[in-house]
Amino acid sequence: MYNVLTLNKISETGIKNFTSDYKCSDEIKNPDAILVRSASMHETEFAPETLAVARAGAGVNNIPIDECAKKGIVVFNTPGANANAVKELVLCGLLLSSRKIVPAIEWVKTTLKGDENFSKSVEKGKSAFAGPEIKGKKLGVIGLGAIGVLVANAAQSLGMEVYGYDPYLSVDAAWNLSRSVKHVTNIDDIFASCDYITLHVPLTDSTRGVINTISIAKMKDSVRIINFSRGELVETSDIIRALSSGKVAAYVTDFGNSALLDANGVIVLPHLGASTPESEDNCAVMAVNEIVDYLENGNITNSVNFPSVSVPRSGKTRITILHKNVPNVISNISASVANENINIDNMVNKSRGEFAYTMLDTDTEVSVDAIEAIKALDNIIRVRVIK
Repeated sequence: MYNVLTLNKISETGIKNFTSDYKCSDEIKNPDAILVRSASMHETEFAPETLAVARAGAGVNNIPIDECAKKGIVVFNTPGANANAVKELVLCGLLLSSRKIVPAIEWVKTTLKGDENFSKSVEKGKSAFAGPEIKGKKLGVIGLGAIGVLVANAAQSLGMEVYGYDPYLSVDAAWNLSRSVKHVTNIDDIFASCDYITLHVPLTDSTRGVINTISIAKMKDSVRIINFSRGELVETSDIIRALSSGKVAAYVTDFGNSALLDANGVIVLPHLGASTPESEDNCAVMAVNEIVDYLENGNITNSVNFPSVSVPRSGKTRITILHKNVPNVISNISASVANENINIDNMVNKSRGEFAYTMLDTDTEVSVDAIEAIKALDNIIRVRVIK
């Protein structure tokens, strides 16, 4: 029996993918795995039994990734599962930034409420809410992952001239990207040429505050900026100054803060990017499947702190080893296995940064002493036996 703790409400469509071998609730003690959406886990005291954390979503800022790696806890996310939901909201944000729809609605609901000459007042005041069409305008997409590619392709279909920037463009993303999207290799080309800029990159040391006074100065006057990735990608004080001066015409974000609420030209949404039933179902299903495959087979797919390693079982017993990515670990494991008279049918090893993962399959009976011998080796983090 596997025990899975839920820290947020997880879609029942995903939970149903667990078999009767799993007990899943928000009251589980000492869980084998944890399912989470947005709950912060930075103060979590992890139980020794916990093997995995799966985030039903793409962002993992709420999870202490490095601490989990050191404890031998594999952290999964669900890239692409909510991509269409975010893409649709980004397109909505693109239109909201252009046509002054939000202030127009507020004007109708407040100023015109009870107006006996409603139609005449509408015709007199509507010019204050005029805005440009997006067709024929240049859109810069910074980050061409699952969401960025969908946004770029959709915007191109809507008649925009689309430029994409991503120094780490994957092969899959390149295949999915429309040929009409112009791939640029210098982010300054996006800043200098685009009427609209949308951000689709993770928050890292290199991307934090990528939109700031210096980068904004390189942009076209009256540029419109869309941020549905992470609030910290944009320096709040810098964007407010740029809005006040007119350099930036509009800023639409799904990651607001109190300082932005009173700034003219800002539209703040309450983190609605993945808030669709379809997205929540997709994320939950993917997260559950990742946990099941790891707990039952040792396979790792879409981890953010360990390498992806997924191979079919080829023996009666599988030994999985999370360890430091340093010299001699593999040779030490092989020697220890040989000393215990374990015949290896198949062995795979991959690394990611300072951590690595080794799986070996065998038809040989694996004793407790053999596993303890592997655990005793230097730089070993966690060893499991899966039968």
